[in-house]
Amino acid sequence: MNTTTAPHILVIDDDPSIRELVVEYLGNNDLRVSAGGSGRELFELVDREAIDLVLLDLKLPGEDGMQLARTLRERAAVPIIFLTGRNEEADRVMGLELGADDYVTKPFSPRELLARVRAVLRRYQVQATLPERDNSRRAFRFSGWELNLRTRRLVSPTGESVELSNGEFSLLGAMCRAPRRVLSRDQLLSMSRLHEAEVYDRTIDVQIRRLRLKVEVDSANPALILTERGAGYLLASEVETLY
Repeated sequence: MNTTTAPHILVIDDDPSIRELVVEYLGNNDLRVSAGGSGRELFELVDREAIDLVLLDLKLPGEDGMQLARTLRERAAVPIIFLTGRNEEADRVMGLELGADDYVTKPFSPRELLARVRAVLRRYQVQATLPERDNSRRAFRFSGWELNLRTRRLVSPTGESVELSNGEFSLLGAMCRAPRRVLSRDQLLSMSRLHEAEVYDRTIDVQIRRLRLKVEVDSANPALILTERGAGYLLASEVETLY
């Protein structure tokens, strides 16, 4: 699996050996994994990257794991699995009451951890289809690309950051919301709100040309952003929505 399209797991634990174990095992099982050892790194990574699930150690030195989880819940609709000590039943109960999606006790089996991660990801994929979650989108993934709506950053299949203008970002976001659908210039103007700055439909043609230069292997023969003559444009890719 292309690691840029795989679910992105973040493990926060102060023990380097646990981080190394989780990164290696989950990474070998078609998951993309980042790691950190503190609350500061947790929020830096969540703010910068489109994270699909957080594995959070409740006993970080000098930090309140429960408070970190509360703050994370306020900032991102991301599932959380707590890593706890075997005898810390009170923490497990409190964590579940706080809204944790699951917990794993240390020392844990990497195989069990993987099973729990996959189970939580499946639940969230089902929930992501519900209309009430529509306004909490964090990112779109398509054909190896990732468009982060919080950082307004486009990341290529090779992990490189691609700079977008406001117009390009708005237009690509609009197309990601309606993949494989032919959208007229008027529809794209409305959906991307480009009309607020520039009020003529040929603006779309200019933005499409610029986007193709950035996302197509051969912009003269596009494979992602296609033209339907007399009708408009479409994004010819499946799109995964992250919340």
